[in-house]
Amino acid sequence: MLYPSIDSLLEKIDSKYSLVSVAAKRARTMQENKPTKLEKPVSHKFVGQALEEIHSGILKYTNSYDEKKES
Repeated sequence: MLYPSIDSLLEKIDSKYSLVSVAAKRARTMQENKPTKLEKPVSHKFVGQALEEIHSGILKYTNSYDEKKES
């Protein structure tokens, strides 16, 4: 079983595309020697650590298109 599960991640971010985009961008940032914000990450890979940050609520995403549509 993978941690965190895709179902729990989709509760935090609205679509799989957005989830992949946010996680990839954060993973690239971590590769540039900007460490993870987690105390003890489960994964040793950058993408896994980015997904853990999303799951824990450290890394958040807002959809600006939906915000513009509501106003």
